[in-house]
Amino acid sequence: MKSKKLLTLAGVIFLALAMAVMPLMAACTPTPEEPTTPTTPTTPTTPTVKGPLKYGMSICMTGAAADKGSPMGHGKLDCIKYVNEELGGINGYPVEAVWYDNSYDAAKAATIVKKLINDGALFFTTNSSKMMSASQEIANRAGFPGIASFSAPVCTNPPQHIYAQMPDYGDDFAAFADYYLKNIWKGEGKPKMALHLLNNSTGYGARDAALCLVDELGIELVATEEHAATTISEMESLTRIKAANPDVIFISSTPAPTAVVIKNAFELGLYPGTVIGCAHASFTSAMVDIAGAEIVEGVYGVFPTVNWGDDVPGMAKMTEYCQTYHPKDYGNMDYITSWAEALIGCEILRLSLESGGYDKLAAGDAAAWELVEKNGIQKLDYDVEGLHGPVKYTAGDNRLDKAVRVFQVVSGEITAVSDWIDAPRIPYEKFPDKFPWAKP
Repeated sequence: MKSKKLLTLAGVIFLALAMAVMPLMAACTPTPEEPTTPTTPTTPTTPTVKGPLKYGMSICMTGAAADKGSPMGHGKLDCIKYVNEELGGINGYPVEAVWYDNSYDAAKAATIVKKLINDGALFFTTNSSKMMSASQEIANRAGFPGIASFSAPVCTNPPQHIYAQMPDYGDDFAAFADYYLKNIWKGEGKPKMALHLLNNSTGYGARDAALCLVDELGIELVATEEHAATTISEMESLTRIKAANPDVIFISSTPAPTAVVIKNAFELGLYPGTVIGCAHASFTSAMVDIAGAEIVEGVYGVFPTVNWGDDVPGMAKMTEYCQTYHPKDYGNMDYITSWAEALIGCEILRLSLESGGYDKLAAGDAAAWELVEKNGIQKLDYDVEGLHGPVKYTAGDNRLDKAVRVFQVVSGEITAVSDWIDAPRIPYEKFPDKFPWAKP
């Protein structure tokens, strides 16, 4: 009887426990879901990387003109670094500097312009008129736009696809001759002038302007001598010049040969006494350093940029980069020239990008070049952050900047002695017998 009661009690307890556990089990049982349409697995996305805008450069990093080409190369490449790293490129697109060293060699320059065309560059630049002279036939034939930082009349006349960043060597002669007549010459009658010229377009640009202008200006041209970029002595040529008894000598060359000419003039007793003026390819701190400050004291020169330390908007950032990456170039105005060139090049790319879009530019073909030339170069209206005169295209005149200043070596420093001087276009085409290359 007792065991029967225990069995009944155990059954009641089991039943109670079962009833208590059942809701918990129900709660733990998965509820069937409504059928759903299968989805395709997604691949993690990565941010779109914008492609580059290719900026072609033919640079005289080495060779006979490295004293100019090296600081110029540094200036433009430093500026591209600034644009990419601090400004985020151009509307988000990085600028790719596609550059080669031409060693101031005409054959290399011709090969390089072909490479830049094949590389898909949108336009190209050269430091010098000589390198552009070697490149321009290929570029003009292809419709590939180019800009010479330092140019000569033969590069932009007649106007085709080559442009000059600044006034050319002919403009230098015209500006200096006018300044000389108004501010230095105190004699009676016509002053006698001699020319000492590098034997390429750097020298010939000044010579051609002189042939156009000396009669109009009232200057007697008494001697013209030429020298090579590698010259180590010009005593013979300067002895001939001394015999002509000039009042003024104008040199259009690069820094190293200019230094040789001035040192030899000093040794012959021509200078001081005869006034010496230089075109802008000659006139940099490199010339002062090579010749010696005491020898070139008082020499005049024409240059198309501001000087270091001038109060203009672009000075601080340019100075920062120069002193950080290429401190030896500080004080050399060739660095200013090329930093400004890169600013102009980036402005050209900005205008082209906003006008035609990236896809058209990315093709790097004739249609892209036409877009860059017509909607970039020819639409420029840019102040270059005050580093030189504003750049603006004028139909029939492929010089983009048209202003220079006269400087003088004073206490070993290149010092501005004039305000900005306008450089009107010289009509070489009016003298077809003298300048057949200028015929339209």
